[in-house]
Amino acid sequence: MAPEDIILRPVLTEKATDGIATKRYTFIVLKTANKTQIKIAVEKMFDVKVKSVNTVTRRGKLKRMGRNEGYTPTAKKAIVTLTESSKAIEFFSALQ
Repeated sequence: MAPEDIILRPVLTEKATDGIATKRYTFIVLKTANKTQIKIAVEKMFDVKVKSVNTVTRRGKLKRMGRNEGYTPTAKKAIVTLTESSKAIEFFSALQ
């Protein structure tokens, strides 16, 4: 599987941007991806060394629109910590 298929998009919230200074980056990833696949995908896409990967599966919320109801999509977040000697990811450098 290609790295672009595993890493779907970055998370650009206030809490996620606080971790950029300590080389912690947050991404929305494929729901079926495991930590090893995420680590390899980040290393190939951004040419960095990954120290650890933490994952969180966020269940979809129940939403109502009048009498109709449904769930928002379930998503999986990966918090990737880089090694001390690794360079920063250039995409996030403009956010600091």
